[in-house]
Amino acid sequence: MKHYFHAALVSCLMLLMPAIISGQTSDSVKLEGQFVCSVCWFEADRKTTVYGTAADMDCARDCAENNIPPAIAVKENDDYRLVLVEEGKLKKPPETWLQYIGKTVSVTGRLRSAEGKQFIALDALTVTGEGILAQESAAIGTQPDLSLKDLFGVEQKLSAYRGKVVVLNFWATWCIPCRKEMPDLAAIQNEYAALGVQVVGASADVLTDRSKVVSFIKETGINFPVWLGATTEEMKQFGLGPALPGTAVVGRDGKLLAVKNGVITRDYLKKQIDILLASDAKVLKQEIAAARQSKIAASSVPS
Repeated sequence: MKHYFHAALVSCLMLLMPAIISGQTSDSVKLEGQFVCSVCWFEADRKTTVYGTAADMDCARDCAENNIPPAIAVKENDDYRLVLVEEGKLKKPPETWLQYIGKTVSVTGRLRSAEGKQFIALDALTVTGEGILAQESAAIGTQPDLSLKDLFGVEQKLSAYRGKVVVLNFWATWCIPCRKEMPDLAAIQNEYAALGVQVVGASADVLTDRSKVVSFIKETGINFPVWLGATTEEMKQFGLGPALPGTAVVGRDGKLLAVKNGVITRDYLKKQIDILLASDAKVLKQEIAAARQSKIAASSVPS
């Protein structure tokens, strides 16, 4: 069914392209957003699923082969406005645009509307941020720290949790998808706390929004520490895009082990944590065996 929908949407866009020769045209404007495939964008709910996954990139390559135009996804509050890309001074075939797919860009060009859609003829394009996959890959293995204030205005640091596995979740009270994942995060806290796992919530709300945050905590059953004032720049350090929610799994040594843009699930976290705990158990077993062997060797040395 998904393939049928995809093919139908491709056909509709192909039919639309000759028809977009009429409509109002504006003076040159500047837009900032994510460079996306105008078909693949609709494969998921982008309020809860970030664009730029491996599946999205595969879809974009298929669309380029069929001359499907790319688009700029411009974020507006909690939603997006999709503006289809046309040739302006930048004349590029669809396959050439592939190098920009998934990246955040700043573009200038002339806007026009037709058939209930918006189009922009590009005159200039600047890449302002790498795609989600590149951000995640670059962040894995790094040791980013985070310093935020808790609900009482006391400074808290991520590095204070060295020796524990930390599930760091970025969210906000106004983020509707964030509310959906809180029960799963609370369940992980209950299930793994005794094994040295700690969930931490980093909210984009500030200290003056404390009453809203406290109400959110009560409504969603949050049972883990909540810090305030998280920024998109701090999310970027953890390999996360600017859209909420986002989650990072940090190892006992402070190294970033896993990154998940979009809504997190209990099953995803269980898989990541179980792999990590199994690895820790293996290392501990090896260390115990080595210590025993060293003790035996020492006792066998004649005095």
